[in-house]
Amino acid sequence: MNIQYNKSLKPFNTFGIEAQSKEFVEVKSVEELQLLVSMFDFTSRNLLVLGGGSNMLITKNFEGMVIKNSIKGIEVINENEDYVWVKAMAGEVWHEFVLFCIENNYAGVENLSLIPGCVGAAPMQNIGAYGVEIKDTFYSLQAIEVDTSDLVEFTNADCKFGYRESIFKQEAKGKYIIASVTFKLNKHPKFNITYGAIQQTLDKNGITEPTIKSISDAVIEIRTSKLPNPKLLGNAGSFFKNPEIPNEQFEQLKLQFPAIVGFPASAGHTKLAAGWMIEQCGWKGKQVGNTGSHKDQALVLVNYGDATGNEIWQLAMDIQQSVKEKFGVVINPEVNII
Repeated sequence: MNIQYNKSLKPFNTFGIEAQSKEFVEVKSVEELQLLVSMFDFTSRNLLVLGGGSNMLITKNFEGMVIKNSIKGIEVINENEDYVWVKAMAGEVWHEFVLFCIENNYAGVENLSLIPGCVGAAPMQNIGAYGVEIKDTFYSLQAIEVDTSDLVEFTNADCKFGYRESIFKQEAKGKYIIASVTFKLNKHPKFNITYGAIQQTLDKNGITEPTIKSISDAVIEIRTSKLPNPKLLGNAGSFFKNPEIPNEQFEQLKLQFPAIVGFPASAGHTKLAAGWMIEQCGWKGKQVGNTGSHKDQALVLVNYGDATGNEIWQLAMDIQQSVKEKFGVVINPEVNII
């Protein structure tokens, strides 16, 4: 394996932030990853694992080792009349995996089309969109334990999934490197088209009998119309999570802000639309230096030029503070701050 030094990370993060990693290595097999982990003591060396670099904001040079996970492969490992179990390696591009499922008529992830990033990051974030989350189809994953280099299996319950949360962002953070993820997908599609503008888009396109492909196409159309392409304009998708507040607090906010957007969440709580609140604070489309909130989606912070990670982080904190002052609600980042 080839360990590089003082490697630029700009090509490896979708914000397009210039920063350097003290050490950098790309791995292309589970065995290579296990060997690498066994060679170094990561209790005394900072470690950052990169997939697509699409859910992170780098604010400084990384004084440690960056491992670029490029382990590829998709295979069907089991199936019956109703379900199919598909194993995807962590380095697979997420959208390519979704397209594989659509081409084979395996249902369950079509609403998650065009989400940037790689398969290995999906369970870490419990990625979700349009009423669907990874936990709905997730079966298990295999990960390398950093301390031992052993291959360990996690079930759905083991992962402790929550809203954009998992065990890998909490007590297991930094202790494992995900190698592969297995999904249990449905051969008999059960569509979820009530969330967002999916139904309206299907109607507009004259689709009266949806398929997983037509739903995927609708999601792609919606996302393309609202979200900037990170290859053209640096961004990491939605920067903030939608906050959940007690129903009583939501009712009080409705008295002051009748148009406030909320959705039923966990018991006794309402999920607020962070993008709506950010827009009400005047940030949507506003540019601050080389950064700003995107004109079509206030949740998306963008790099208009050669912004530093700290400039984007300062913008995020300013937005966070203004939402708190106006609504009394704290919105927290969805992206990982490095």
